[in-house]
Amino acid sequence: MKLDRIDIKILRKLQSSGRISNVDLAEAVGLSASPCLARIKKLEAAGIVIGYNAHFDLTKLGDFVTVYVQVILKNHRRAEAERFERAVLRIAEVVEFHMVNGKFDYLVKIVAQGYDGPARILEQIWQADLGIQSYSIFIVSSTPIRNSSLPLSD
Repeated sequence: MKLDRIDIKILRKLQSSGRISNVDLAEAVGLSASPCLARIKKLEAAGIVIGYNAHFDLTKLGDFVTVYVQVILKNHRRAEAERFERAVLRIAEVVEFHMVNGKFDYLVKIVAQGYDGPARILEQIWQADLGIQSYSIFIVSSTPIRNSSLPLSD
C-alpha cells in the first residue's frame, strides 16, 4: 500500500492519541468522518495499523522490575531457534522478543513482579533446556526517555 501525506497524518495522530474519536481525527487531518474511517480501515486491512493499546506507569501498578536479556544459542539451526521462540512466546512476562544480528541471537524484554521475578523467569527458561549457550541480564534502573512515536515523514 502506498501511503500519501494524509495517511501519514492519520498515523502520526493515532500514535499520539490512539483513543481519538473518528470525528476528531478526521478534523485533525482535514477530512470528513466517512473518508477518514475508510482510510483507517484500509490501513488496518493492509496490516500497517496492527492494534491499539494503553501504556502504563508500572511504578503505580506494583513492584515491577524490567530487564533486557541477551541470549546466545548453542547452535543456529532453524529448528532449534523455532523451538526456543515457541517456548519464549508462551511466557506472559516477556513483553518484547527480537531475533537480532551481532554478538548475540535474541534480545528479550521481561517485565515481572518483584526483584526476583525476572530471575524466576530466566531460571524457567534455562531449566527448559532450550539450547541456550549463555545469556546476559541488564536490569533497567530508570527510563529517562520513552519515545513510542515513530518519526514518520511525508
